[in-house]
Amino acid sequence: MIPSEARRGLEGEWHDTVEVVFCGFRFGGILCPHCGAELTANWWADAVTARYEEGFRTLVATVPCCGVETSLNDLVYDWPTGFARFRIEAVDPERSWLTDEELAAVAGALGHPLRQILIHV
Repeated sequence: MIPSEARRGLEGEWHDTVEVVFCGFRFGGILCPHCGAELTANWWADAVTARYEEGFRTLVATVPCCGVETSLNDLVYDWPTGFARFRIEAVDPERSWLTDEELAAVAGALGHPLRQILIHV
């Protein structure tokens, strides 16, 4: 799925706790998955900081718009962002997004659903 000359930056990485997989400069709006209201970056940063300080025991937060509890991972991000204990990184993979079929094949091989996040630094 990645050209052989781009595989030099390919690695899998396990973490002891959950960490934020942040998209970098592409970070845009965040919407509530329940009512569709836009959430502020300040609310999101405060919610992530609070979960971080608790050791990411949970990702549950109460959204300010409609008061519903939801996972920070389930918010609707303008550019994909997520939370994980494992990630596969490819530095300069010389391609764009994996297709739905490719992502499904990797998820099947790992036995776990995946979220694809392109990070721009």
